[in-house]
Amino acid sequence: MNVLVVYCHPSSDSFTCKVKESFLRGLSQAGHSFEVADLYAMGFETDFSQEEYNREAFYREDLDVPEDVCEQQVKINNADAIAFIYPVFWTEAPAKLVGWFQRVWTYGFAYGNRRMKLLEKALFLVTMGGSLKDEIRREQVEAMKTVMIGDRMADRVKNSEMIVFDEMSREYLSPDEREKRIELFLGQAYDAGFAFEK
Repeated sequence: MNVLVVYCHPSSDSFTCKVKESFLRGLSQAGHSFEVADLYAMGFETDFSQEEYNREAFYREDLDVPEDVCEQQVKINNADAIAFIYPVFWTEAPAKLVGWFQRVWTYGFAYGNRRMKLLEKALFLVTMGGSLKDEIRREQVEAMKTVMIGDRMADRVKNSEMIVFDEMSREYLSPDEREKRIELFLGQAYDAGFAFEK
């Protein structure tokens, strides 16, 4: 299976980056191919232009889609599945990933006269500073799933899954405890890649 991995984190020395590397290792060892769209490294522009707004607001499929957006859409249609790896900032993905969806999910591609292919799977690997139990109690995790899986993926994929790696804030655990937790989570990220088709 060919997987497009959309990665969004500003630091190359982050736990989220380690999750990405472990996941890619699992994909590779299972025989999957992949392409990484690193939104920060590629400097992806996430602000709507006036022209893009007009195209979307007035359903003007006759207006051009920007070249950088077309490139992302080609990557999606060349993939069999898609994975998103990012941290949670205030119960949401980083603004750069939100902007990626706003620009790439264009009229005539992701909705309307849709040219986006039906993907086999969407997997979200999400890192979180806080406690998953607390966020579930506050119904924040369900809100995250509603936005990402219910809205952004919806019927564009056959099945979707979200895996959350929580309590990564340094205020929760001692350095030793945090390292053990990192080791556990990186193993899970590897497994998610290795067993991607299951």
